[in-house]
Amino acid sequence: MDSAFEDEAEHTVSIQEYLKDVEEQELEADLVLGGDEGKVCTYNNGYMKRQAIFSCLTCTPEGNAGVCTACSLSCHDGHEQIVELWTKRYFRCDCGNSKFGEFFCKLSPNKDVENIENSYNQNFKGSYCTCSRPYPDPDVEEQLEMIQCCVCEDWFHEEHIGLDSSDEIPRDEEGEPLYEDFICKGCSAVCSFIRLYNQTILASGRQKDAPIESAKDKEVLSNMPLACGSRKLENDISQSCNTISEPVSGGDRLLHGENSGKNTDAGQCTTDANPPVTCVLGVNLVVASPVLECKPMFLSKNWRDALCKCEKCSEFYVQKHIRFLLDKEDSIMEYEKMAKLKREEKLQEQEGAELTMLDKLGHVEKMEILSGIADMKDELHSFLGSFDPSKTITSADVHQMFENLAKKRRRVE
Repeated sequence: MDSAFEDEAEHTVSIQEYLKDVEEQELEADLVLGGDEGKVCTYNNGYMKRQAIFSCLTCTPEGNAGVCTACSLSCHDGHEQIVELWTKRYFRCDCGNSKFGEFFCKLSPNKDVENIENSYNQNFKGSYCTCSRPYPDPDVEEQLEMIQCCVCEDWFHEEHIGLDSSDEIPRDEEGEPLYEDFICKGCSAVCSFIRLYNQTILASGRQKDAPIESAKDKEVLSNMPLACGSRKLENDISQSCNTISEPVSGGDRLLHGENSGKNTDAGQCTTDANPPVTCVLGVNLVVASPVLECKPMFLSKNWRDALCKCEKCSEFYVQKHIRFLLDKEDSIMEYEKMAKLKREEKLQEQEGAELTMLDKLGHVEKMEILSGIADMKDELHSFLGSFDPSKTITSADVHQMFENLAKKRRRVE
């Protein structure tokens, strides 16, 4: 108890602030982990639609492998260079396969030599954005907010996403995003067909000005990859977009499956069993393959529902390896919604387990526990009621509360 209150003069918070902070941290962790408690390796689940992934650069310095939550905790605990990648789609845990040399997975040792359908971008090396900087960045005092592309899944600093001077990130007056998904400039070519839909598919709004102020930022933008597609696609759009020799986000592999001899779309999403006969767009995307504009896009809520699912459009999605866009469960919003449901179920299970444990006790044990809870509750109410809610609680105050509680228990006994 004493160690918990060391240096209290420098680290004091109100009880309300502390409880709120704990709850927010638990919720944030659950949203990222998707409700995964980190006890079982996810390898046997195959290529999952979406899951939290970590890169252990201590074991794989090349940044060409990813491990699930359970393996990051059980197999790589204590390793110095662990990169938290948030979530990745259609990924299977690599822990202990051939990329790890003589290192074996403690939770699921019998794995294929390599997961050939996994895709890896620069994030696995701890680099992000077109500037290829780490996050957190040790060279900056204030960490800048980053936005994830829903196609290549790389992360971008706001000032490096390549917006025109007249464009803005859609946000409300409080700075909260008004968009569901973001598509980076590098992936905009293969996804430019989205601009053929009603403009309501694109989110709009206003934000605080975030101008590009430095020459360094302008240089970063000039190196923005403009085609997550193949070399052919890069050649097709060379008249309207600048390209570089190698996309930094790894989108080339993500969209065209160059890391795999298999179809990476297989089993990745479920579309309508009976696709519509009439095309919503009235355009054969397979033949036209339009490249309308190479600029980042912010998509409005439920934009995936508006995508045409006719035979030709579906064929186009498969050809461009973006079929996952049809799967609503692929989105981060749906992933977090599922995580919240799992969190609620877990809390209900914990409450139920406590009640079950209490029911199994004898009458005397039940009364002792209930009496102890009541005493603790009364003392805590009395303790907090004597304080100004805006003031902080010191270690001496807490010690005094427990001493008072102990005195009451001794008098009862």
